[in-house]
Amino acid sequence: MNTTLRSFLLAFLASAAVGCSAINSTTNDAKAVAVEAAPNAGFVENPDRQVKHTDLPFQKVWIKPGFDKSGYQELVVAPVNTQYMMKMDWLHHASSASWIGNVKKDIAELAVYFQDKVVKDFKDDPKHRFLVLDNPDQHKQPALRLELALIEIDPSTPVLHALSWAGPIGTGSAMGVVNQRRAAFEGRLRDLETGEVVATFADRDMADAGPLDLTRLTWYGPAKGIMDRWSHQFVQIANRKPGEVVTDPTPYTLRVFGSHE
Repeated sequence: MNTTLRSFLLAFLASAAVGCSAINSTTNDAKAVAVEAAPNAGFVENPDRQVKHTDLPFQKVWIKPGFDKSGYQELVVAPVNTQYMMKMDWLHHASSASWIGNVKKDIAELAVYFQDKVVKDFKDDPKHRFLVLDNPDQHKQPALRLELALIEIDPSTPVLHALSWAGPIGTGSAMGVVNQRRAAFEGRLRDLETGEVVATFADRDMADAGPLDLTRLTWYGPAKGIMDRWSHQFVQIANRKPGEVVTDPTPYTLRVFGSHE
């Protein structure tokens, strides 16, 4: 390795560690500082009535006054909506048209992954809070329908550069060469019998930063890990007792060389 390249890498890693250490705090504080809520995509109606609940991990929440989740025993997890993801700015401005077909295929696969993960986590819940139904017609007890929409996934900075869209190093949507990638969703909880929406929620989350992370070479990077976190939180919220706080499981830290995608 020549001297110039070695100096660049050392300076980059040092500056990245300093920047990330500023947000390595308690989980709630770190997320509030590091991750700005995503703009409303349109999946949730009346998004202005959503607020931040300090006892929940999601950035925007609305719960119908008087709603009591304890009266429901069954759950249907709807297929995940992806129509809003095709409006992502970076994808819209990408100059490589031939590459977009692969992205559409990946988005469809990510939606299936998210739905399957939520279903699996509720079925594997040791407390068996809900009986998960494969078909809404199977329901015999009061049931809820969980409806989710993926609205954003940030690609890696190298992908943006490869698509001739991102700016020079040090600019762009992912903090230059530091690979901080985000994903966002919007969700609705609906009474299966009446069709009434009883709760809405939305969140944007971020995976740990990982410069030179050779395990995250796909454009969607660690998005599946973020979905895993959300799915786990859905189960936690379903099981939580009055007054119990549900937070993100880990703080935001810098991982120079990650061990998983």
